[in-house]
This record gives sequence, structure tokens and C-alpha cells, in this order.
Amino acid sequence: MTEESLSIMSKVSTKDKIIDTALSEASEMSWQYVSLKDIALKADMSLSEVQEYFDDKNDILSGYGKRLDHKMLKNVEGNVDLNAPVKERLFDVLMERFDLLNDDREAVVSILSSFKLDPKNAAIAFPHLCKSMNWVLESVGEDTNGFKGGIKILGLTGLYLKALKDWLEDDSQDMAKTMASLDKGLTHCERVTGYLSL
Repeated sequence: MTEESLSIMSKVSTKDKIIDTALSEASEMSWQYVSLKDIALKADMSLSEVQEYFDDKNDILSGYGKRLDHKMLKNVEGNVDLNAPVKERLFDVLMERFDLLNDDREAVVSILSSFKLDPKNAAIAFPHLCKSMNWVLESVGEDTNGFKGGIKILGLTGLYLKALKDWLEDDSQDMAKTMASLDKGLTHCERVTGYLSL
């Protein structure tokens, strides 16, 4: 393995370390009270080291979202049946994302709850979520280009946010409420746009 490859791996592992530490802090206290200094101390790093990888807390959340998307895409890769209805494909991929969110449930609940007190952070996070929904649509073989693609992304983002709200209140082992919410939203989109194909 080359020195450059080792350097890249080291940077990735350091980024993951910071993200994991931030999630750990969020699971122990409300995200709004977690400071970058708290994260640095818990990660046994200096503030300047953390700043080398992330600009602020929102940037850390963006990094977490990208990592979540990467895991989701890796898990569904090769498993998406392109002959199945788009609704079924989207349901499977989005439920994979919710399964991954469940692994960090306490932290994610803390983070999302803080958005209610600071709508600015929710506004900052929205474009990142749209990018995630773009990846979801691409993974099921849907065209995301142009005006129609933009409408699909916005529609799926709204649908996902509704399901996410229900996920926050879903304490069942099988995420029955989340699945029902997602199925209802996708069924509605199917009626309105024809499997989001417009």
C-alpha cells in the first residue's frame, strides 16, 4: 500500500472518529448543548485538529449523512430489482436507510429534536437531505436530471421527512409505524405522478 493510500485511510478514519464522537455526545446530552470543544476533548484531539476536518457542527452532520448514504448504497448495491415497481424499489432502499439510522437512534433523535429549537440548522440540513434523496432515486434507476428530476427529488424529500417524523415516534422493534408511513407516502406519490415518473 502506498504512502498516499495510507494517508487517505488515516484521514477517513479520523473523520469517522470525530463523527462517532459527536454522535456519542449527542446520545448523552441534547445536541444543542454539544460544543466542538466537547467533541474534541472526548475524541482526545485539539480544536485545530477537528477544524482540519470539519468547519462546524453542521459540517459534522453533513459528514454523517454522507457516511449514511455510502453505507445505504453499499448495502443495496446489486440487490435492487430494476424489474420491480419503482414504489417497491424506493421502499426497500429507504427502509435500509432507516435501519441504519436505528443504529444511532439516540443520537439522531437528539439532533433532530434540537432542530425544533433552531430552525436555522434544519434549513442548513435540507439541501444535504435533498442530495441523499438524489442518491436514493439514482440507486433505483430513476432519472434525476432536469426539471422533472428536481421535482422527484423534492417530492421524495418531503415524503422522507414525513416518514422520519413517524420514525421518531416509532418505538417498535420492526418499525411498523415507519413502514406504514413510508408505504402511504409512496402510494400517494404513485397516484399523483405514476411511480414518481411524472
